[in-house]
Amino acid sequence: MKYPGRDIIEKLKQQYPVGTRVILRKMDDCQAPPIGTKGTVQGVDDAASLLVKWDNGCGLNVVYGVDEVETLDSVTTVCYGEEKVWDSREEAKNFFLEGLKATEGSERERYTAIYAKLIVGKTYCTDDLD
Repeated sequence: MKYPGRDIIEKLKQQYPVGTRVILRKMDDCQAPPIGTKGTVQGVDDAASLLVKWDNGCGLNVVYGVDEVETLDSVTTVCYGEEKVWDSREEAKNFFLEGLKATEGSERERYTAIYAKLIVGKTYCTDDLD
């Protein structure tokens, strides 16, 4: 087996930085997690495999050129000090939009601050009014 070159490994590290959320699309292994399983990238090894911590506890790597994953449009929100990772920006936007419609005062301000940051494309959104 010929291993991918350093340039491919570096490209993968840029495409899948540590913390990137992915969803499994194809893995031909009897011990593979089910298609659709989500996970978090922990790194890229010297064989260009993605090291993924699967949400179901599976420990199989994503083999370069064989297995397939898709990057999720994940965001992190912090509201009232509680951090939550969303696998869908749209889902997070809808949640905070509904929240700001249903609240008033300082709570509405918090939801509005997060919603505004989601709209402009930030991936880490807090309820700080900055």
